[in-house]
Amino acid sequence: MALSEQPAERHRQVAGRFTERVRGTRSWDVPAPVAGWTARDVVRHLTEWFPGFLAAGAGVDLPQGPSVDDDPVGAWQAHRDGVQAVLDDPATARRQFTNPHTGDLPLAAAIDRFYTTDVFMHTWDLARATGQDDRLDADFCAELLGGMAQMEQVIRASGQFGSRIEVPDDADAQTRLLGFIGRDPFWPPPGTDEFGRRIGSAPA
Repeated sequence: MALSEQPAERHRQVAGRFTERVRGTRSWDVPAPVAGWTARDVVRHLTEWFPGFLAAGAGVDLPQGPSVDDDPVGAWQAHRDGVQAVLDDPATARRQFTNPHTGDLPLAAAIDRFYTTDVFMHTWDLARATGQDDRLDADFCAELLGGMAQMEQVIRASGQFGSRIEVPDDADAQTRLLGFIGRDPFWPPPGTDEFGRRIGSAPA
């Protein structure tokens, strides 16, 4: 299913897929592809950085859910619902987001650009960490990669992404995007070998 171009609907789609991976997680303490992170930390990151960013830039306070340590599923769902409510609010169309690094943007566009894309990319982290389907929308991967490649120096200077990881020239858009943001697209989930097969299982 192609992702919508409308911020509210795109968030619904992207957050919905992340929600599926959250609900499918059986162990929250397994390592994630981000160095030093566990699966729980992927949810922690998304639920902790954005509320302050939104409050500072638009004066919007998201409702607070349970602790990620106590209830990562509940924490994510409360956060997801709060963001979706902002995007679905007709008043959001008239609100501006202001940040010294980004300038002024319509609030919905700012959420879409800075937050929804973050959820999209971290979906791979959680899925790969927990052995779930980690495929991302190929067209959106290509779109993000094209936009980010044009501002690579700024992105690298921000410190928010790791060093580029080289991938084969003929790699698909998802693999190239992951390599660009500093993920190893071939990072094996815990308990698997380099081919994604469960260690100790019989050969196929």
